[in-house]
Formats: sequence, structure tokens, C-alpha cells
Amino acid sequence: MFDWEDLRHFSAFTRSGSLSAAAKVLGVDHATVARRIAALEAALNLKLVDRRPRAYDLTEQGHRLAELAEQMAQGSFAVEHFASAGQQQVEGEVVLSAPPALLGSIIARRLGELYRRYPRLRLQLVGSKSRASLVRREADISVALTRPSEPTLVASLLGHLDYRLYAAPEYLRCACTPRYIGYDASQAKSPQQQWLLEQTAHAPFALQSNDLRIQAQAAAGGIGIACLPAFMAEEHGLESIGPAEQTMSIEIWLAVHEDVRSTPRIKAVTDFLGQQVKPLLRL
Repeated sequence: MFDWEDLRHFSAFTRSGSLSAAAKVLGVDHATVARRIAALEAALNLKLVDRRPRAYDLTEQGHRLAELAEQMAQGSFAVEHFASAGQQQVEGEVVLSAPPALLGSIIARRLGELYRRYPRLRLQLVGSKSRASLVRREADISVALTRPSEPTLVASLLGHLDYRLYAAPEYLRCACTPRYIGYDASQAKSPQQQWLLEQTAHAPFALQSNDLRIQAQAAAGGIGIACLPAFMAEEHGLESIGPAEQTMSIEIWLAVHEDVRSTPRIKAVTDFLGQQVKPLLRL
């Protein structure tokens, strides 16, 4: 009989794609993940991975076991969803995933009222530029920039977030050649970055960062012009550039797994997001 913990470590490896990534998810070191996979192979008498100098590659048997492990995980999630649906009190933990800028500038600072209503609620806020998987229970609720496609999720449009070009007043007063601030290569395909490149005729960036908050702070420091949402520009005292129609917008979607959407603690948070966040967005 195999150890379920060994299977959990193997499953984390197959989902994340590497020993180091799995170790980070599990809160252990990569040697522990490797040891657990080896123990699972010994218990099942199967070769699950090909060990190469820089990586582990799944064997055919490894791929098959990964599929079975995922099916087992979905079954355990279904049991948890069933148990959660029977709860009546607003208490317990809710994991909320959203882009870091939205979490910090809009959501986190408005949580006081939610906790006053439900003092036994516990929130874990996960700042993620890509949407966390609700199906794999990486989060309970997701706020994302794209509509989810999984059939087991219930999604609603919170609204549209408008972006414009902004810069610090002192920067705008100078007669220097325009300098621009943008995302780095990790966000090269984002709609904000593509729109910014169109506005700048693909001029090179004076500063690049994968964090929109850092871009806003750099703009406030007078480095150059950044593409930002209005709420973030206002926080840093930035002024808009160009005509009002020179604007791009992205959709903000709220998603939750259909099995838990009526669970009191989940519903309390989704209702809060609708009441507190939705009015700040353009419908």
C-alpha cells in the first residue's frame, strides 16, 4: 500500500511541472519532493519519472498516474464542497485570488466592514497575475481579467477597468523627450502592454516591471509615462495625458465553483465584492 502523502507530493509535481515549483506549493524543499516520488515508485513498483540532470520528465506510467491522481483530487474536492454546502454560519477560511493591484488598492482596504459583520471569517488573499484554478482548489473565489471557461464555475462580470496614460505633474512640466514605463517580458502579451506599445509606437521603455504598483510609483517619482487604471493614478497624484477617448478597458470577472457558491462564508465574500468593488468599476 502506498503512502497518500507520497501521492500528494507527486500530484503537486505533475501540476507545477518541476520539483522546485512543487516544493514551493507544498512548503517543503525540493529534496523532500524527490524523496516522496521515489517512495511512491517503490511502493507501486512503477517508474514514474525519467531523472535527467536538470529536470524530471514523466514516463508513460507517470502520465497515467497523474491523470488518476487528478481524478482522485476532484473526488475529494467534491466531498469538501458537499460538506461546505451544509454549513449555516459565516465562519472559516476563504481563499481569494486577484491581481495584486486590485487586492492592494481596492479590495484589502475595504475589508474592515466585512470583518465587522463576520468576525469569525478568515481570509487568505493571493495576489496572482494569472487566474488561480478554482477547480484544483488553488482558491475559493477568483477575481480575474478574463472570463473563466471551466463548465463547473459560475462567473459574473463585475465591470470594466479603464486604463489611460499618466505621469507626475512635474514630469509633464518638463520639455524632455517622452519616456515610458511598461511591463517586462513576462507580461508582454497583456492587453495593457499591447495598447501601450500602440500609443508609444513601440518606443523602448525607460523602466520595466512586472508589478503595476511599482510602475505607478516610478511614474510618481518622475521617471516617465505609465499605463494605469484611474484609481491607482489618483493614489499617486498622477495626471492623465491625451484626450479622454484615448482609453483602453479590460473586463473584471468574479468566479466561484458552482458547488460552493451558496456556502455562507463564500457568499458573504462574493456579496461583499459586488457591493464594495463593483461600484468602482465602469459597467
